[in-house]
Amino acid sequence: MQRQLINVFGNVSRQVRGSQRAFSVTPLQREIFKVQSPEDFDKKVKKSQTPVIVDFFATWCNPCKQLTPRIEGIVGEQAGSIKLAKVDIDEHSELALDYDVAAVPVLVVMQNGKEMQRMVGLQDEDKIRAWVAAAVKQSKQ
Repeated sequence: MQRQLINVFGNVSRQVRGSQRAFSVTPLQREIFKVQSPEDFDKKVKKSQTPVIVDFFATWCNPCKQLTPRIEGIVGEQAGSIKLAKVDIDEHSELALDYDVAAVPVLVVMQNGKEMQRMVGLQDEDKIRAWVAAAVKQSKQ
């Protein structure tokens, strides 16, 4: 990488810096996606044989903002055994109505088109972790 530096006399000098960054080339261990349309929801959530947590949220919702890093981290810990679908209720109000979402945040576990579990409101990480682990275990039975 080259950078131009201009000294106090207006002269330009070039400085080359090497950077060493650690990065991983392993595949992403979690699948998190934002639902783009009802058809996208049908394809990626309803028809999924892998359990999917549907996170119904709103951009203006502060508890939703606090829940996002918690649920994304916990889904990441599951190493691909569960997916996370994000549904903005302002963009997809018909999906929120279909799943009786009256307040946000709401997490719904779905598998093969069926609702398996539901969690309403902001919860602490330990409760979410246990809930997700139970969903993964139930999906394997």
